[in-house]
Formats: sequence, C-alpha cells, structure tokens
Amino acid sequence: MQLVECVPNVSEGQNKNKIRMLRDAIMNSPGISLLHVDSNCDANRTVFTFAGNMQDVSDAAFALFTRVRALVNMRVQHGEHVRNGALDVCPFIPISDIQTTECIRAAHALAERIGRLGVPVYLYGMAATSPSRHSLSAIRKGQYEGLRTKISQPAWYPDYGPSEWTEAAAQSGSVQIGVRPFLIAFNINLNTQNVDIAKTIARTIRESGFRGTPGEFKCVKADGWRMAAYDCAQVTMNFTDFSTTPVHMVFDRVRILARQLNTDVAGSELIGLIPLDAIRAAGSHYANGTAGLDDTELIRLAIDNLGLNAISPFIPNERIFEYRLKAVQK
Repeated sequence: MQLVECVPNVSEGQNKNKIRMLRDAIMNSPGISLLHVDSNCDANRTVFTFAGNMQDVSDAAFALFTRVRALVNMRVQHGEHVRNGALDVCPFIPISDIQTTECIRAAHALAERIGRLGVPVYLYGMAATSPSRHSLSAIRKGQYEGLRTKISQPAWYPDYGPSEWTEAAAQSGSVQIGVRPFLIAFNINLNTQNVDIAKTIARTIRESGFRGTPGEFKCVKADGWRMAAYDCAQVTMNFTDFSTTPVHMVFDRVRILARQLNTDVAGSELIGLIPLDAIRAAGSHYANGTAGLDDTELIRLAIDNLGLNAISPFIPNERIFEYRLKAVQK
C-alpha cells in the first residue's frame, strides 16, 4: 500500500479552539490517518502528523493550509520557535510503495496550488530547486520579519507565488514545502533556566557548529531556548538521519556537557513520533550487552534512560510511528 507521511508545522500553539479546527481540517480529509498532534504554548507551534496515499496527503495539506490561512495572522504571531509563515513547514516523507520523485512532483504541485492564492512558497530538502535552498534554516533566515525584503531579492524569489509583498503574504508569510527522510524532533531538558548553557551545548553538538568550527555530530541540528511552561532551558534538536547519529548517542553527550557546565539533564521531550528502530537502538545501547531482550524490554530501557516520561507519559502505542499507524488503521 502506498504510504506517505506528512508533518506540517503550524505557527499556532496557544489557542486550543484554533488548534481543534486545524485538526478537524485534517481529520475530515478523505483517506487520511491522523497519527499525532503536538502543541507547545511557548514555541507557539503545533506539529501535526498524518499519513495516506500521495494524492490524499496532498489534498489534506491544502485543506489544512486554507484553514490556517483563515485562522493565523503572522502580523501578530510570536513564539520561541523560528518561523516564516502560518503553515511554516510542510514536508512529505515517503514511507512505502512510492518513489521520492513522486513526492517531489507532489510538492511542486502543492506549491503551485498555494502560490496561485498570492502566498509565496519555497521548496526545500529533496524538493529544493537549487542547492542554496536545500537547508530549511537558510530559507528561514531573517524569519517572517525579514520576509518582506527577502522575497524581492532575485536570489530569494519564491519558487511559487509572488515576489512582492501582497496582502496574502503579509497575512500568511511564506510556506516551506519539502521532501525529506524521517526526522526525529527531540528536546533535552536541563536543570537550569540559563539559555546560554543550552545554546553553548547546541553549538557543540550540532553539525554546523559555531563560527566556522564544525560540531560533533553529523545530521543533527540544534539550538537552545527557554521553555517557561517547563521552567527550564532546553537543547532543541532535529535528527535528520538517526541511523548516522542515534538519539541516545547525543543524549549521553549532552549529559556530559551539561555536567561540565555545572548542571544536568532533566529528561527529554519527543515532538511528534519516533521510528521503532530508533527506540530499539537506544534500548540496546542501555541494555549494556544484555542479550535476548524483546521490544517491550528495549522500549522500557529507552524510555527510562532517555527520560521520555519527564514532561508527560510516553505511551509507545501513541508515540512510536509503526505502532501508532497500526492502531489507527485497524
């Protein structure tokens, strides 16, 4: 069965009624399985995870965009998370029985559809139209506040939609549509409110490093911020290839770095879903050579050692991608 995952990030994480209406736009889309909704008030961001065939996923993403466009005004939107637009990110992730090229064609088609409504659209990741646009962070540099000037610069003309500041652009900002592998969004809580400590750790571990000095881990993006709701600073991370750099490896390193800076880790937070293989790998790592453990035992070890219950209970059937997909498709 053809299966594509879509993980749109919307710049609204505070108004529960609006989030419910956005969720309903996805749930009311034919052929779609809504897998998870993750909202954060401080980041002012909600991450939706849904799946289906390519056409149904694309149609659901457009339905979500139309609802976001009506509900989110970027002129007044603020939060901890960097953002360019109301529907800030909309990646397609090929899961089964579909080629990456099909997802890229669908990304272009969706971008053209949104662009016709007067909203600028950039393509990133494997759908990027030039190497300079492969990185989402490069596209979002300057954020919404810098977008009015950016879209009029020839090097940053949108891939679709206007290169001038229309009323629709002012309302919605730009939409970033991409094609990428499975990404793990994972935050580590620190026993401090000092954001500088979180940022120092992030600069050390992330692939891009700091001021020309590469960081320690490939395929890791990281920054530091303060989460008022949790009363702590966080190292916030995206793992773009967890087979190259596993989550547990970075978690252990962050603990060492935190202690060197006179604090410690206080658990972690998963945003969205995580693949079973990533949890198995962490469980095997913390099993310390114990052989013959089944998935239930490996998952328990991963949850306990990564502190995945620190903010809210980690329920495997709801947070592990394969388990959640199986549950909703019954």
